[in-house]
Amino acid sequence: MGVTDPAGPVMDRDEVDRALARLGAEHEAIETSLLALQDHAGRRLLEGAELTGITKERWTAAEASITLLWAYFDAYTDALRAAREIRSRRRWSSREDLVELTELLRGESVTVAGSAAAAANAPTLHGGSGKLSEQFTLVTLVDRMNELYATSLDMVVAADAVWSALPARIDLLAAELQRTRRLAHSVGVRPGEHPAGDDLERITRTLTHLRAQVVSDPLAYWVPTQGSSAPGGGKPDTTVYDREARALEDVRREIDAVLTVRQDAEQRLVKLRDVLSRADRTLAEARTARGEVLAKIAATEVPVVSGPPTALQEQLATAAEYRRHAQWHRLSPLLESLEQKAEDELLRARESLTAVTAPLAVRAELRGRLDAYKAKVARHGLAEDPFLIERYDAARRMLWSAPCDLRVAEQAVLRYQQAAAELLGSPRVPGPRGPEDRRGPGS
Repeated sequence: MGVTDPAGPVMDRDEVDRALARLGAEHEAIETSLLALQDHAGRRLLEGAELTGITKERWTAAEASITLLWAYFDAYTDALRAAREIRSRRRWSSREDLVELTELLRGESVTVAGSAAAAANAPTLHGGSGKLSEQFTLVTLVDRMNELYATSLDMVVAADAVWSALPARIDLLAAELQRTRRLAHSVGVRPGEHPAGDDLERITRTLTHLRAQVVSDPLAYWVPTQGSSAPGGGKPDTTVYDREARALEDVRREIDAVLTVRQDAEQRLVKLRDVLSRADRTLAEARTARGEVLAKIAATEVPVVSGPPTALQEQLATAAEYRRHAQWHRLSPLLESLEQKAEDELLRARESLTAVTAPLAVRAELRGRLDAYKAKVARHGLAEDPFLIERYDAARRMLWSAPCDLRVAEQAVLRYQQAAAELLGSPRVPGPRGPEDRRGPGS
């Protein structure tokens, strides 16, 4: 070990044998990796594809890197073979053999001559020197091969992953799109006539463009994993695909709604006619009740009752026309709108009837209260009391006369209640004008 040369201390026989064993194992591993890369399905696809964009640029560099890889590997193989031949000359290597082996195993003894194209396109260890040949030690040559292999494999794996994931999914979605288009056409959902038809056209254009881009430039749809140093670390970018898949699902729901309309149209139209008919009858009842209230109740403001909803009847006729001509895409939104409007109209008619008949309800409540107190008085044996009879008759005349003044009638009923309460010993019934005496209604 005392003898030195430019490669450093001369190696002894054991060091040489260990170095040769290590280099031999590395040689086998590198050869296996290169053959696997050569047979990789992604690499074969890249060789036969018409590439564009970033994939074309990176594949040009990767091809040059793979060419250099084989040149480096051949030089490595030659150097390892030469070292093994020197070591095999004799069992106990001479000092001259050890010096030669030290230079070969540790020195920059490997010269690699590459083509001008490979040197120009492939990344070099020091940023591209422009040289057509380089010299390496076996250790730096292995490092260089590992670097080129990792970058080449990363590119190949990424492209293959995108091609394996996206085109097949796009084709499946395109097939589903065609089925949806045929179904949409059958129910009248067409471009220019229905928004869903326009959406189908846009999705078709987007998927066609997306597939062409994925096939020619797969790396444009690759998202590397941040911080990952493993070859092929990342995943395909499915943003555009996912967006169009969601859009197609929205269109399918719209088509399903139209199909549902086609199946249930007649039943829904019958129900709509029934709801509008009930609204008309309720309004007619409210108009009749308003005339009755005006005739029977005095000094009361009665709200005006509107006429039947002619606009809704016209829209209902339009809906029936759409159904006859199988214009389901037009019928669907119209039916939804009509159903809501018809329910609102029926509610409005009921509210109008309630508002109009409110005075009659008040009169009926007063009549019921008067008769209830009369029955109570009779149960206590006071039915023949002249004072109660007088007040009962006065209240009854007011409630059963036409027109009836509700305010005055209510006061008469309260006076009868108060008189009955006094005779029965019950708590006094409060009245709108305070305590009453027993002098009669004319006092």
